[in-house]
Amino acid sequence: MGKSLVVVESPAKAKTIGKYLGKDFVVKASLGHIKDLPKKDLAVDVEHDFRPHYEIIEGKKKLITELKQAAKGADSIYLAADPDREGEAICYHLQEELQGKKGGGPSVYRVMFNEITANAIRKAFDHPAQVDLHLVDAQQARRVLDRLVGYKISPLLWDKLRRGLSAGRVQTVALRLIVEREREIRAFQKREYWTIDAHLGAKKPPQLVARLVKRNEENLEIGDEAAAQSVISHLDGAVYSVRSVVTKEKRRNPVPPFITSTLQQEAARKLRFSVKRTMMLAQRLYEGVELGEEGSVGLITYMRTDSTRVAGEALTEVRELIVGRYGAGYLPESPNFYRGKKGAQDAHEAVRPSSVMRTPESLASYLAEDELKLYRLIWMRFVASQMTPAVFDQTTIEAEAGGQDGATYLFRTTGTLPKFDGFLAVYQEGKDQPDEEDEELKHKLPAVREGEALKFRSIGSEQHFTEPPPRFTEASLVKELEADGVGRPSTYASILSTLQEREYAKKEGGRFTPTELGMVVVDLLLECFEDIFDVTYTARMEEALDEIEEGRIHWRDAMAEFYKKFEKDLTRAETEMTDVKRMEKPTDLTCDKCGKPMVIKWGRHGSFIACTGYPECTNTRELTVDLPDVDKADLTEQGAEEYCDNCGRPMVLKKGRFGTFYACSGYPDCKTTKQIGKAERKPDVPIDEKCPQCGSQMVVKSGRFGEFTACGNYPACKYVKQNTIGVTCPSCNQGDIIQRRSRRGKTFYGCNRYPECDFVAWNKPLAEKCPQCGGAYMVEKWLKAGPIVQCPNAECKFKRELAPAT
Repeated sequence: MGKSLVVVESPAKAKTIGKYLGKDFVVKASLGHIKDLPKKDLAVDVEHDFRPHYEIIEGKKKLITELKQAAKGADSIYLAADPDREGEAICYHLQEELQGKKGGGPSVYRVMFNEITANAIRKAFDHPAQVDLHLVDAQQARRVLDRLVGYKISPLLWDKLRRGLSAGRVQTVALRLIVEREREIRAFQKREYWTIDAHLGAKKPPQLVARLVKRNEENLEIGDEAAAQSVISHLDGAVYSVRSVVTKEKRRNPVPPFITSTLQQEAARKLRFSVKRTMMLAQRLYEGVELGEEGSVGLITYMRTDSTRVAGEALTEVRELIVGRYGAGYLPESPNFYRGKKGAQDAHEAVRPSSVMRTPESLASYLAEDELKLYRLIWMRFVASQMTPAVFDQTTIEAEAGGQDGATYLFRTTGTLPKFDGFLAVYQEGKDQPDEEDEELKHKLPAVREGEALKFRSIGSEQHFTEPPPRFTEASLVKELEADGVGRPSTYASILSTLQEREYAKKEGGRFTPTELGMVVVDLLLECFEDIFDVTYTARMEEALDEIEEGRIHWRDAMAEFYKKFEKDLTRAETEMTDVKRMEKPTDLTCDKCGKPMVIKWGRHGSFIACTGYPECTNTRELTVDLPDVDKADLTEQGAEEYCDNCGRPMVLKKGRFGTFYACSGYPDCKTTKQIGKAERKPDVPIDEKCPQCGSQMVVKSGRFGEFTACGNYPACKYVKQNTIGVTCPSCNQGDIIQRRSRRGKTFYGCNRYPECDFVAWNKPLAEKCPQCGGAYMVEKWLKAGPIVQCPNAECKFKRELAPAT
């Protein structure tokens, strides 16, 4: 009797599954997709029902030959890729290759499991199924849709703006959100307002600090200092008393276990992990980690899910842990169940530990630092989700005083006192911004009664200004995208990375700011494709993909409906889209060298002001506002305030490959340049992490090469957290690969065990074996034509396209 062949995506997953299946199974890895649309052409036949043309991915032919050889002697073939659309497409293409167009050979089955445990794998193999063609169609529809948008629109950007730019169906919508938020911030007009607080004494401490809220039972708004001082003068000598005291019990319910998007948000808030890093670490925890004699164990359930469902066995286990570890008072009478969002795939489970009995403490010696942090976060969230609510006593005290103007002034303060911590004993959800609840917990109130006289201590006013909405962090952008129904959380990591790698947006202080290039790209695309890159329309397309998955509509019908409008937009864009590359926008400025008018042009470093006398006159100046804001700016205020130390001529702003600098306007006669004064140092930002060396609070600092995480007790403690990329050193197999910078500021990658291990690479290593030569790792390279994955072995020519962002 022969063995059965099992095919999964990754070697790590193959190792973990192989341990549970035993000697009657041979487990192999496909290393992701084996087929894709070729990069050399559109590969979608629009005229024939959008028929896609797939090809074997370059470098995978040898792997497929090996899989076919293994399949020949197998009794059965089990395809065990991840339980989602991408996994189903991988299985479909594997079935095509291993079974052949004519069929025949061993039977092919599809097995799915949400966690890599002995019990889950046994159940999956006891009840194998067939490849779900509806899921395959949904993945194919998304792939074709993204190919049509990217392949048809990107060349327009190359022609009108700059070569090498890309437009993605979801990527552009995410960029649009960032750009629109930035414009909202720039257009914001701050408004002044004042608050008045009275400090009052009761019979017992602490002192009562109450804020003025009403005058003669009407809400009071104080617009300036004069109005504030007028109110304070009316209250001079006033007598204060307690009007009312209201205490009510307030319950705060636990939050649901993680789904993909909430995991990404919390890891960003609490651990400062990027979305990309969170998903990479979660993948590793899911596929399996070596636990000594126990071998490779999958520690969490599948991390790409939008369901909050939890299996009955897991609920039983976590309830036992809660009673044993925290006491019966922390266990609700029955398990907590959470309503999933609309359209959630309940075939999946929430992201949770595969066994809650594996506490973070028990795994500390087996997991890398960041793996342990993420596992602890998932473990605490899951345990807390099955605990009792936290209970608070919320007290609101209102005090009144009669003013000299005959008016009655009402002051109010609210304080919250914890009564029972409940789930908060384990976990508290992070927030993007502090709220009233946080303020109320800070207020300690005295015990007072209605009608009680209060002693006046002091009264003061404070100036405030309304604030614009904050720029997006990775957490808040993911939250916004999910709330709008744009894209899928599983794609957010590649989307956010692409926006930064294409220099459409940059992160400053952990928040996204669009670059001039990003703003221009959005404006160009919205000229002719506003509906395609509309938030609501993109969300509707995601709903259509769900309907395809459910078998309610055919994927070709969805493509036809989309392309009918898209084709008209394309035709219009070819003639009507603004040609920024050849643009010469007039200004009121004149050239200080030849007297001819100056215009705004677009170059490889962005917009700039140039003389119309070119090429006879090569005078240029830096444009100090972004191109989209030119019409609202006064360019005559761009006169140079710096003067050349060498010849006395005015210095002008220039933009080069290393950023903006001052240059003498007398160039080429005078070639003096000058650095722009250093920007004010950004304050350190504390994070929820302790220094492993001294126990002090860790902070995010800003250095000459960007942000880094270090101990806040510097210079007493000089610990700096190394920026690991989640790849084990392929040279020593002990250390972790970290991102470093050379003295010239260039990024490179090396082993954190240096100098014991001297591994170094200029390109980013990937934890992926070369399918052609068997090399221990691959590297990621960015070329003008786009990103690729390549074998670093000079004698091996293997390379393939990096999986595209949507």
